[in-house]
Amino acid sequence: MNNADIAWMLVSTALVLLMTPALAFFYGGLVRSKNALNTMMMSFVALGPVAVVWALLGYSLAFAPGNAVVGSLNYAGLRGVGLEAQGAIPHLLFMCFQGTFAIITPALISGAVVERMRFNAYLAFITLWVLVVYAPVAHWVWGGGFLASMGALDFAGGAVVHVNAASAALVAALVVGPRKDYGRHAILPHNVPFAMLGAGSALSAGTTAALAFANTLLAPAAGYISPASAIAMGAIGAFPSYFALIYRAKTKLDDSLDVVAAHGLVGGHPGQVLTQMASVVIVLAYSGGMTFVLLKVLSLVMPLRIGDRHEGLGLDVTDHGEEAYTHGDGAILVKPKQSAIAHAAVDVVAVQDGGQL
Repeated sequence: MNNADIAWMLVSTALVLLMTPALAFFYGGLVRSKNALNTMMMSFVALGPVAVVWALLGYSLAFAPGNAVVGSLNYAGLRGVGLEAQGAIPHLLFMCFQGTFAIITPALISGAVVERMRFNAYLAFITLWVLVVYAPVAHWVWGGGFLASMGALDFAGGAVVHVNAASAALVAALVVGPRKDYGRHAILPHNVPFAMLGAGSALSAGTTAALAFANTLLAPAAGYISPASAIAMGAIGAFPSYFALIYRAKTKLDDSLDVVAAHGLVGGHPGQVLTQMASVVIVLAYSGGMTFVLLKVLSLVMPLRIGDRHEGLGLDVTDHGEEAYTHGDGAILVKPKQSAIAHAAVDVVAVQDGGQL
């Protein structure tokens, strides 16, 4: 093992992990203030259960030796995952690095269902999704599965993270349904600086890492093409994403923070066109199909979305009992219906007693 590579990967793992709280600020700034805390928590919460199920089972399904579709249970519970070498770095560090991608991918999906999906339903969904969808797709591409055998390239998550999350986000937005105000009122971001605040991966500190760094600085590309090609790719890829944003706003699809347009249309690598297109289509179909099944199964045991009244109050209060921002003395009337009923009862008694209490 190489100490320089280990240092590189420790820093890289920390930086990728930092992307999840950064996403929380990005998404949190783009929603209304009454849902800011809930939206940020939908990103932050992935750091808990997703990390645990990744260590217990997800990593094994993705990277343990298996067949062309899924890995084995050889690494379940991190059995056999220690400080032994995995390439130039410890196996345990490689597991953690891959886990950071497993964490942020379901967090990306939340942008399509913010402001109306129940927090407990979302938590159950992402925990299952990582095992049923993310881990197999990661195995197909990065774990020696059939897409890798086809020659599909994915340097830092074009298919495994972005296309995967975009397909799931599209289906989730359709299944959960739009916000009650969508298409009737202007739904504006409450804190653009938060969004600006939030706004590649090589396994060794070598020339490929340098190329990926340069490409990422110039455009959305990674370590397979030259910087000039990365600039061209970024310029061309911006068009479908932009026009998808414009078109989506005119439809009934309430992809609240435009996860599909941002991640589903420009995530795949354009080289090796036929192979890359095939890998993208396969991931889109599997992720979308399994997301639909998971959400429908969950809907049989718990409601997926909140009621209209709670949506009007905001999920910060109704799901978490907290507010991102306080007003006045910080108090909020959490149960106005009960209060109104009590006042009405007093009025009835007053009338029945001839106005004498």
